Amino acid sequence: MDKMQKKDYRVEKDSIGAKDVPEGVYYGVQSLRAAENFHITGLNMHPEIINSLAYIKKAAAMTNCEIGTLDKRRADAIIEACGEILKGRFRADFIVDPIQGGAGTSLNMNANEVIANRAIEILGGQKGNYVLVNPNDHVNCGQSTNDVIPTAGKMTSLRLLKKLKTELLRLHKALSDKAREFDHVIKMGRTQMQDAVPIRLGQEFRAYASAIMRDIRRMDKAMEEMRVLNMGGTAIGTGINADESYLQRIVPNLSKVSNMDFEQAADLIDATQNLDPFVAVSGAIKACAVTLSKIANDLRLMSSGPRTGFGEIVLPAKQNGSSIMPGKVNPVIPEVVNQVAFNIIGNDVTITMAAEAGQLELNAFEPIIFYCMFQSIDTLAYAVQTFVDNCITGIIANEKRCRELVENSVGIITAISPHVGYQKAADIAKEAVKTGESVRALILRDKLLNETELDLILDTMNMTKPGIAGSGTL
Repeated sequence: MDKMQKKDYRVEKDSIGAKDVPEGVYYGVQSLRAAENFHITGLNMHPEIINSLAYIKKAAAMTNCEIGTLDKRRADAIIEACGEILKGRFRADFIVDPIQGGAGTSLNMNANEVIANRAIEILGGQKGNYVLVNPNDHVNCGQSTNDVIPTAGKMTSLRLLKKLKTELLRLHKALSDKAREFDHVIKMGRTQMQDAVPIRLGQEFRAYASAIMRDIRRMDKAMEEMRVLNMGGTAIGTGINADESYLQRIVPNLSKVSNMDFEQAADLIDATQNLDPFVAVSGAIKACAVTLSKIANDLRLMSSGPRTGFGEIVLPAKQNGSSIMPGKVNPVIPEVVNQVAFNIIGNDVTITMAAEAGQLELNAFEPIIFYCMFQSIDTLAYAVQTFVDNCITGIIANEKRCRELVENSVGIITAISPHVGYQKAADIAKEAVKTGESVRALILRDKLLNETELDLILDTMNMTKPGIAGSGTL
């Protein structure tokens, strides 16, 4: 490298040795080594975890200044630098890959170096002059990767889950609205893909809404575990190198600066060793994805056709369904919901295995847990958003088709069974299937019931609720 090129770089040193770092960047030697070592996904760090780290470093600087382990001048510069990151600056300087070795040390040091170099500038120095503000001694004071990174993961998960919950509440409302709109529409219920007994389309949509609300409540419960932090535990939960006053103040200060409600773990060693709270949250997300995928399956079935399938509902047409078949429209929105669910289920397996793989005082696999967790939450939120806006709200009931299928089904024999006996009802059902005759006609032919009795029993609305149709008495 000639002299002209050298001017574009500064030399930084770490325990590995010296390295040229581009002069204008805010990251340092440890970030650069990580970027070179871990080109795994080719993706950038999630912006919300960058924000979480900025909140953590800001709270730590405030706390260290309060207890006298960091002078006010440096603390103010660090706090200002964190504030700028929270406004969206320096994102290009977070260069480490989301998946990385070292339990997140690379990400923690990337944040420490960016904040330190910006704080140095604020104090009038040149980037890389770590005598003014040191990434380890000042920005990371009282901390370890092992309490900073899990805390950042929990903060980020909570913020993303809040957005997901907003979308799920919208979905719950949309399904509830459709339940009311379709409450009068009688259709054939099915079990094991065979005709069962009549049901109202509104009842099906109300059941979907109930399942989504259960998922929301399950997620709320799991989210509470994300509020318990091991900040102050430092390396393994024993709090080494952290002042006792820092230990007492760091979590309240973090709650204050982030406007989030956190509590310090009662057992910091446990909270440093074990990542089961992330497994619990991932499980709740997976359960919700399974619910959504099942709903999507139902919508694809009920809308199948439009001429040769069920054809009971019409989904909004969103795009051409084929490059060769003119006029074909596919259920693309339910399909994408299915695919998101498949991916989330896979992510849950990864999160489960990574949490299980911890050893002794630390789990080194938080990066892959966070990568999968954030992807699951984000994609589920986006899937729910498009599900509501581009599918659920525009569904139309094909009332005529629904009624035809009910009237032509042998499933209504179930309502007659209490009045004529199970075996006789089964015989009539078999004959109806074999001959194509209606159940009603066969009942009248054999004089098992009269017209008036049949009208009451075969009132399809009555069949969708407890009452006279199935009581066995007339």
